[in-house]
Amino acid sequence: MQDLVPKEYKERNSLVINPVKTCQPIGAMYAALGVHGALPHSHGSQGCCSYHRMHLTKHFREPVVASSSSFTEGASVFGGRANLETALKNIFAVYDPQVVAINTTCLSETIGDDIGSIINGFDVPEGKTIIHASTPSYVGSHITGFSNMVKAMIKQLSEKNEEAKTNNKLNLIPGFVDPGDIREIKRILEAMDIDYILFPDQSDVLDTPLDGNYDMYPEGGVTIPELNDTGNSQATIALGEFASADSAFELEKKHDVKPYILKSPVGIKATDELLMQLMKLTGKEVPAKIEKERGQLVDIIADTHHQFHGKKVAVYGDPDIVISLTEFVLSLGMRPVHVLTGTPDNKFEETVTEMMSDADWEYNITAGGDLFQLHQWIKNDPVDLLLGNSYGKLVARQEDIPLVRVGFPILDRSVHSYLPTIGYKGAILLVEKISGALLDRKDRDTDFELTEFVL
Repeated sequence: MQDLVPKEYKERNSLVINPVKTCQPIGAMYAALGVHGALPHSHGSQGCCSYHRMHLTKHFREPVVASSSSFTEGASVFGGRANLETALKNIFAVYDPQVVAINTTCLSETIGDDIGSIINGFDVPEGKTIIHASTPSYVGSHITGFSNMVKAMIKQLSEKNEEAKTNNKLNLIPGFVDPGDIREIKRILEAMDIDYILFPDQSDVLDTPLDGNYDMYPEGGVTIPELNDTGNSQATIALGEFASADSAFELEKKHDVKPYILKSPVGIKATDELLMQLMKLTGKEVPAKIEKERGQLVDIIADTHHQFHGKKVAVYGDPDIVISLTEFVLSLGMRPVHVLTGTPDNKFEETVTEMMSDADWEYNITAGGDLFQLHQWIKNDPVDLLLGNSYGKLVARQEDIPLVRVGFPILDRSVHSYLPTIGYKGAILLVEKISGALLDRKDRDTDFELTEFVL
């Protein structure tokens, strides 16, 4: 069907073809998995829950567990209160989680179930916790759902010790990133000797080793006491405005913890901004080993800049990662000509437009777009490289363009979730991926007798 995509572009008011997003509950479920001992619960049909689990399992190559209220026709008409109460009783009796994190689906939202009221009337077992977030699939995207669940953690669990001024810790919200990215953030914080509360934390949850044993609740994840303590921290750093900012603002509103909203630290500039902010807030110095990594990255870019200069690139995916990727490829001397996210928000277009203010070439930027639109843009203005998730490979194949897989979901490759994209280390890996893709294409297109081994 890809060869039938027309070159002529026409405005579409409601029809979406190959969206660059998925539904809110997937993001909420992923956020919930970053809490220690948590079982995500989907308040809706079994089919919705199965899809969300499947999508996350394929990306992380790990068994993602979740429960469901198992709506039938009766619940669809009369409401899901009885289903949820029965589900919670069974969950605590059979699976014994420390936390149940409830997210809603289209069906329960359309019915209008009052989850807060249902939970208030439920006899929660001693020592157990229930949190809940409204995540209708027909609004926003999986990034919105992630943001809503993390905000619910703050709204329902954070506390303030009025007797103590601060716990001398920093809150850090990493955004919708892989466990490999979270490990890199932790490594930087620990190298700077900074005390922190990072949430949600999917490391040691979705990247556990294979040791012959199955643990339904691995050792990783932010704990409930840590979430309680976020109200006593000196400040909150939110990485990514779309996935993390609302939670930081909620913490400021509730406990007057000052928020600092930064870009997802992909590339030199965004990582520099994170480190500078950490230095300002804590007074700690950046250690020599982190400075050395930055120097290595600069050296690699200097050595390979001729491979990137003037190359046209299309960037698509989640808004936070796309913004930072666009900034990074600009720093490599590349030309982002098509920049697109499926999450609808005017701030995205404003941010990227400002970033492109010095561009002397034509470019397209949109939020709430789809891959059909991106494909049409590429037909009218071809590019040398695609940067985005697995779904772009259909466009890449049809138009014969190299694809570097970055972001979520990556369904047709593995290992990615263990490796960082953020920080200087992540940028080095990203440069290697981009360079490799471009050189593979150059080798493929070069006549055999002209093939070079030194480039």
